[in-house]
Amino acid sequence: MFLPVTAIVFVLLTQALASPLSESLSVTGLLGRDTLISSGCSTTGTASCHNTLLSPGGLLLQTQFRDTDPPTGPTDSWTIHGICDTTFMENCDPSRAYTGISSLLSENGASDTLSFMDTHWVDINGNNEQFWEHEWSTHGTCMSTLEPSCLPSGSVRGAEAVAFFETVVKLFQTLPTFTWLSDAGITPSSSETFTLSQLTSALKSASVSTPLYLCSFLGCYALTRLFIGALNQISWYFNLKGSVIDGTFVAVDAPESGSCPSSGIRYPPKSGSH
Repeated sequence: MFLPVTAIVFVLLTQALASPLSESLSVTGLLGRDTLISSGCSTTGTASCHNTLLSPGGLLLQTQFRDTDPPTGPTDSWTIHGICDTTFMENCDPSRAYTGISSLLSENGASDTLSFMDTHWVDINGNNEQFWEHEWSTHGTCMSTLEPSCLPSGSVRGAEAVAFFETVVKLFQTLPTFTWLSDAGITPSSSETFTLSQLTSALKSASVSTPLYLCSFLGCYALTRLFIGALNQISWYFNLKGSVIDGTFVAVDAPESGSCPSSGIRYPPKSGSH
């Protein structure tokens, strides 16, 4: 008998304060999952900087994109890239490199997750299905707490992938980067520029942690002045208590500096025009 995945629904319970790295940082519990898919992993104790989700492990990061030319995703939101570990282990189990992610999600009660992915987890070239398959096979299969042996006996094939995508979506929804910047008066503009301290002040006050900022430069991504030094990627860092399935994400400041300059940072609108 197979156990259904239809009740793998992740609900954001609360955002509290913790001090994993001698600072007050955000704790995000994505709990409320069906006990049939519970990992059985404890979420108590001190957060380790070597996550239980991977072996050997490292910090977990949730990366968001802001593609403007061509524009992808809603104009009032960043988009999902995925989650991965800073050790960047890849393609750990080719036997679980599932294809047909849309069908896998819709057939296992995750249609709401799929609908959100259709608008917010999008490929710049329109190849969403291929993008999702890549993120799962490249990063999801390397998460030790998503190995089939960690699932309840009799779980349907692909249950761990469903859990992966639902966790990524729910974590992204707790990180409304566009809204946080907008609330601080930082909105897309074809002429205005911003400083790194403005970005950090806005995002840290809202999220209680500082992300990694990446900007495009001439000769790399941008070919026009508008997009030189344009903010186009942000990564939020976490330690994880417990499992990817039902663990708690503990936000930490980015451990490295990004590629954005201290001033003159552009934040262009998703117009696709130069």
